[in-house]
Amino acid sequence: MNETSYIARTSGLKTKDYAGYAMIDAAGCLVFSLVTTLLQIFYTDIFHLSPLFIMLMFIGARVWDGINDPIMGRICDTVKPSRFGRYRPWILYAAFPLALSAVLMFLKIGNIGEEGHYVATCIYATVTYVFFGMAYTVLQIPYGSLASVVTTDAGERNKLSVWRSIGAALGSVPVMLIASFAYANRVENGKEVIGENGKVIQDLQYKPVILGVVIMALVSFVLLLIAFRMNRERVKTKPQIPEKGAARKTIKLLFQNRAFVSVSLISMLLLSGQMFTQSFYTYLFKDYFNASWMVLASQACTYSPMLVMMFLLPGWARKLGKKEVCAWGVAAAAAANLLMFFLRGMEPGLLKWVFLFLCFVSGIGLTTLVMQLWAMVTDTIDDIEIRTGSRDDGTAYSVFNFFRKLGQVLSAVCVNGALLGMHYKVEKGAVQTLENLKTMYDLATLIPAILFGLMALMLFVYYPLSRRRVEELQVEKERHLKESYEKKDIDI
Repeated sequence: MNETSYIARTSGLKTKDYAGYAMIDAAGCLVFSLVTTLLQIFYTDIFHLSPLFIMLMFIGARVWDGINDPIMGRICDTVKPSRFGRYRPWILYAAFPLALSAVLMFLKIGNIGEEGHYVATCIYATVTYVFFGMAYTVLQIPYGSLASVVTTDAGERNKLSVWRSIGAALGSVPVMLIASFAYANRVENGKEVIGENGKVIQDLQYKPVILGVVIMALVSFVLLLIAFRMNRERVKTKPQIPEKGAARKTIKLLFQNRAFVSVSLISMLLLSGQMFTQSFYTYLFKDYFNASWMVLASQACTYSPMLVMMFLLPGWARKLGKKEVCAWGVAAAAAANLLMFFLRGMEPGLLKWVFLFLCFVSGIGLTTLVMQLWAMVTDTIDDIEIRTGSRDDGTAYSVFNFFRKLGQVLSAVCVNGALLGMHYKVEKGAVQTLENLKTMYDLATLIPAILFGLMALMLFVYYPLSRRRVEELQVEKERHLKESYEKKDIDI
């Protein structure tokens, strides 16, 4: 046995490895971004579903996820690995169902979405949405667990988290093109229809939406096939022996760990804030600013900081700590959104440019957390393993993923609650009142400010894995890996 450390034996990633890992999230986000950005407004403006039904449907789907996600996690942990590994094969298994379900959500079949067929539309929307959620779970839970067997080096895991964030950002861009160009000015009797704010009313168009959805689903399918070939599991773990009550015991350990609970709650609030802005901004830019091009511009402002932060953030995280950098970044994002609210009386023509600039500031702050989040999750699983000797990545990521889905519920409640509160009109040919539009702007800025402020508070006060504690974990993990290798629990 040579003197090379056990961590060194299970590391040594190249650019190809990082790119292949990022490609999985790029493929997933190509279709998931359809849900976060387009599905809400598609349901109200094309299917003409009420915000109340949409909110209840999203909540019901998450109740099912509470059963479905832990089952998927235990399958990952207990099923005998194939020759391709424990988590990697699921990339292949999920590829086609994910692409198919994404298309079905936006497909108008027969009289779906037409007047007089409301119940059928509700049933169709529910079935296709739940189908998509299950297909996405089959990809995301194994993908989250994959990092733990790709490398055991903390620095490389940090880089994987950064690359994953870049993949997610790239996968989220194409939907903005659809959201920006899938609108047309409303015309009646040969004349454009003017709203109460004095601007032409715009309507979402079905044909460009479904064409874009089909293209994105196909690209997602192909990328997952390529990603399957590019990834490799370096740590070969033995499957957990199925025992009665094992899942309950593992979940109990997770909820007893302060680091895991706090990062799960932070991720829930992050996804909720991201989904709220992506969904609600489509209404804001269409109805309040009457500038659908702002959808693409706002997302460019939100994601473009990654181009610089991908080079700076890993160094900052090593020097200052992931917790410390993320806490101040998220606090800045909360402040930017709060400032948007206080500037609501500004002249609309100028306000749109100030709004986009503050989106950029908020994007810089959020990027610190987005690019470090998955490394922080892995840190919490390491912390659990060191404290308890138990490591069930699949189950851990299923619980973490469920918290993120609770974030979708929170977002759905915020978006549809806001629409209900402002009496948003979903019937065909509806015109929003000026008072509604003012309320829309207030909610579009205040809700993210509150969500991001809560995230910052949790990072500063509750999340325990400071830079010093993470360094201690690395030392303890090396010792633990050595003991596990000597007991033949792992194969390096």
